[in-house]
Amino acid sequence: MADKTEKKPGFVARAKAAVKNFFGKCAKFFRDTKSELKKVVWPSKEDTKQNTVVVLVTVALAAVVMILLDTVFGGILGLIIGA
Repeated sequence: MADKTEKKPGFVARAKAAVKNFFGKCAKFFRDTKSELKKVVWPSKEDTKQNTVVVLVTVALAAVVMILLDTVFGGILGLIIGA
């Protein structure tokens, strides 16, 4: 009778295949990343400056509102506690 068991590759062969597969996937990742970055439309300097100003003004206004609310509620709490 013939032996019908199939031979599996050895540990070293599987390790080599795993390493080759890992580095192949890494290379594919970087190729895909490079091709996606070529599709990005970057904002102009003027757009960046304008957006930066909008963000800074918004943050400043939010800070002023928070300071006012803190002062008002702190005063109310001081009146309630009697400090």
